[in-house]
Amino acid sequence: MNWKQLISNKRFGLEFLHENRKDDRTEFQRDYDRLIFSAPFRRLQNKTQVFPLPGSIFVHNRLTHSLEVSCVGRSLGSEAAAVLLKKHPELADTHLSEIGSIVSAACLAHDLGNPPFGHSGEKAIGTYFSEGKGLSLRPLVSDAEWEDLTHFEGNANAFRLLTHQFRGRRAGGFVMTYSTLASIVKYPYSSRLAGKKQKFGFFLSEEEDYRRIADELGITRISKEGEPLRYARHPLVYLVEAADDICYQMMDIEDAHKLKILTTEETKDLYRRFFRKERLGHIDEICRLVTDTNEQIAYLRSTAIGVLIKECTRVFTENEDAILNGTFEGALIRHMAEPVKDAYLHCSQTAFDKIYCAKDVLDIELAGYQVITTLIDLMIEAVRFPNKAYSKLLINRVSQQYDVQAPTLYGKIQAVLDYISGMTDVYALDLYRKINGNSLPAV
Repeated sequence: MNWKQLISNKRFGLEFLHENRKDDRTEFQRDYDRLIFSAPFRRLQNKTQVFPLPGSIFVHNRLTHSLEVSCVGRSLGSEAAAVLLKKHPELADTHLSEIGSIVSAACLAHDLGNPPFGHSGEKAIGTYFSEGKGLSLRPLVSDAEWEDLTHFEGNANAFRLLTHQFRGRRAGGFVMTYSTLASIVKYPYSSRLAGKKQKFGFFLSEEEDYRRIADELGITRISKEGEPLRYARHPLVYLVEAADDICYQMMDIEDAHKLKILTTEETKDLYRRFFRKERLGHIDEICRLVTDTNEQIAYLRSTAIGVLIKECTRVFTENEDAILNGTFEGALIRHMAEPVKDAYLHCSQTAFDKIYCAKDVLDIELAGYQVITTLIDLMIEAVRFPNKAYSKLLINRVSQQYDVQAPTLYGKIQAVLDYISGMTDVYALDLYRKINGNSLPAV
């Protein structure tokens, strides 16, 4: 793969209007602006990140998480671009300098496809088909379609949301640039290769769209003809992934401190591990000047993020050849040097042991399963048998942009999942209560 081809400002769905102008370097910033002002992005403010929403103590939701990931992604991309341009001065007249803008926009979009109630929402959708009432639909869809349903993945759903032409909307979905779209696909292969990890990058319905983007950008294809589609990652995916890894780990630790899941000393110890002894003296001096505990924690967290950005940039630029050849394996985080890598892994283990199994987090997962599986069950029944009186009531609740009258069962189910995955936590819970008669309009 080569940078000149990989960084393209051609817009998906508006290719016929594309002009290849070297002086036009604003298209990636337009991607960012388009996402910021979109309804799906605004809805992220009411979607769970890890901890329940809302509460007396403010913690991160999907919106604040995405904004923070975007900021870190911009720093990673800008620093990487500066190093790469020094290595490759011949690329000065390309869009390589815009990597920060591309990564920043991709980071904004990376969680757009996540359903309500955090990652438990993804699990609830997949297990509805693999373990729940949805099993009865297995004989009615193809093998490839069934893999999509049982491995439902927020990343693949984000790519669909950005590229699919919903009813009444324009071709190309959000009409993003090719490079921004390619940068959000962490797992560039079909659901038939998802395996036990439940990860893949695009549904069967968007497979040709991704193929078109990948071929245009010169992304290396790994699969042979006749095999399930698989590509190497677009290089900027590594930076988007690193920004996400950095933010959710560092911010979950800070949120856990605010919620008193972690003590102040535990939290400070986790962050202090990122620094060598010669720097700890200066950091401790800053902390002594600040008496507010939350401000001390915020300072340690932000400084640790700075260390992680620097280290991930180093890993990315030093492994440029392997990344461009499609032979680099694993996330940038996994290739960091000590003590940064060890500190990050210690944070991960602490989060697994003390945060993600906390009662409030598990309660959200339990509620999410019940709400989402109930809504899916009722809505699929409605779109399969639309002439029933109750089906008509449910279908009338669905926005016209979702094609519940699609000609295939797979298409109808996708319309249902588009509708449900786009809901906020509050909307999904409210609809669930109304359907169950637990919440009635005022009379």
